[in-house]
Amino acid sequence: MSLTPQTTSPRRSWSSDVFLVTLVAALLFGIMLGSRELGVPDEARYSEIPRQMVATGHYITPRLDGVLYFEKPPLFYWLQTLSIRVLGLSEWSMRFWTAFFAVLGCVAVYAVGRSLYGRRAGLLSALVLGTSLLYFGMGHLVTLDMTVSVLLSLTLFTFMLAHREPPGWRRRLGMWTAFVLAALATLTKGLIGVVFPMMAIGLWIIALWDWSILRRMYAPTGFALFFLVAAPWHILVQLKHPTFLHYYFVRQHFERYLTDVAHRYQPFWYFLPILLAGILPWSAFIVQSLRFNLRPLWRDRAAHAETLLLAIWIGSIFVFFSASDSKLVPYILPVFPPLAILIGRYLDARWDEPLGRGDRWAFRAIAPVGLALGAAAAFVVPATRPSLDPHAMAIAMGVLGATLALTSVAASWAGLKRGLAAGVFTLAAGFSLFLLGVNATAPYLDTRSVKTLALKLRPLLTPKAIVACYGWYYQDVPFYLRRRVEIVNYKGELGYGTTLEKTPWVMRGPAFWRQWDSNRTVYMVTSRPTYQSLRKRGVRMYMVVGNHFNVIVGNKAS
Repeated sequence: MSLTPQTTSPRRSWSSDVFLVTLVAALLFGIMLGSRELGVPDEARYSEIPRQMVATGHYITPRLDGVLYFEKPPLFYWLQTLSIRVLGLSEWSMRFWTAFFAVLGCVAVYAVGRSLYGRRAGLLSALVLGTSLLYFGMGHLVTLDMTVSVLLSLTLFTFMLAHREPPGWRRRLGMWTAFVLAALATLTKGLIGVVFPMMAIGLWIIALWDWSILRRMYAPTGFALFFLVAAPWHILVQLKHPTFLHYYFVRQHFERYLTDVAHRYQPFWYFLPILLAGILPWSAFIVQSLRFNLRPLWRDRAAHAETLLLAIWIGSIFVFFSASDSKLVPYILPVFPPLAILIGRYLDARWDEPLGRGDRWAFRAIAPVGLALGAAAAFVVPATRPSLDPHAMAIAMGVLGATLALTSVAASWAGLKRGLAAGVFTLAAGFSLFLLGVNATAPYLDTRSVKTLALKLRPLLTPKAIVACYGWYYQDVPFYLRRRVEIVNYKGELGYGTTLEKTPWVMRGPAFWRQWDSNRTVYMVTSRPTYQSLRKRGVRMYMVVGNHFNVIVGNKAS
């Protein structure tokens, strides 16, 4: 579809645009969704917990390998159980909801961008978001980050559109919907589901100095709906486990934010390069976009209230996580949808205009940056990442590097010679091919999965056989074996759950070796260095299957 203004009716163009955005985003996020093993630890963890819910029929208390696991609320797990019930148990079904929310985020960005700034701005916003490096990557991983980011964005967007409505049932319904969406975000990843909207909207009210907004939010009934949705699960778990709320709020929220208890400390500026790299290839336009959108705010904030709220959302979340003592790359994802709208708005405003100085420098920078990244993909990655098939990976990364380099050069030439539109289309098309290539080569980049070993072991297992992870919890083992495993000499994130109830399958070495020397059939999953160390100690073991990194051995000859 052309991004130039159309003469079709608004209603028809809305439906055709939504269909197009949905189709393109579904192809972008759906292709090869189930073509690789679950990544560890996150993908395996967030797939095993719902698998156990379905297997046991217990949906209130999340369990990881049978151990109570209260680090995160249950909404995403519940969605995953629905996938298992309807689509079966597979990598594709486990990644379905992440891809679904990634597509939903693109559609939402289009709808809001169009409502605020026009049709072409909406389409460009969706294009920017869907082809951003970090957003694309997180849309293919089983984690909570994409789901909570889109729910948070929907909360913001719904509030913004409802606020634009005149007094009446449409505004009231929109505000109530925003509160419900905040509750769903809270049920996905905790307090940020309500803290981020309150923080951004509160700062927005102060910036506008318009306290009447509070009255237009229908806050009393809205918060009643919020607690009606978000509170019951927390209350049920607290009634059964009296220490839950302290662990969940104090340990998992406040201590993680204020201290290095999670061992994820990074410097204050950590998210700046993450943001610039994550929004690639559109980081070339980020400075111009921010200047274009923020400059009018100094003259008249009230006339650009929606733009101000988008900017406050981006800035407040960025500063919030930058100040935290616990930082991970995906934390910054909630700023991407509103940032994509601001970039899309800028590109729309410059679409039919001659290139400005900032645009020319942007296109000039794309080529050398793309060439450098392409060289890194082609030469550095194969040299620094071990693989079971290094030659195939080197070829694949070389093709990826060449694709990225050619895309950057072609986009730079098209932008400088033929204008912004040609450069943007070339950049989006080429980078989309690059992203699909990254997805195809992902299995070569992560060699930690033990899926192949587990699938070779599964036919050998009898109901009474024991499988133990020794020295480490291989989180994909129970998922691929479809059964709980023993964990030896390791607790990690399972430590809190083991204090709430007896977990004899989480044990120390002496108890395990008594089993090993018994008449029962026992299989051990461990690293190859640990296996070599145990052999030197004279432990009787029989190799079942192994690779360069891990092995499965038994206590009896097969």
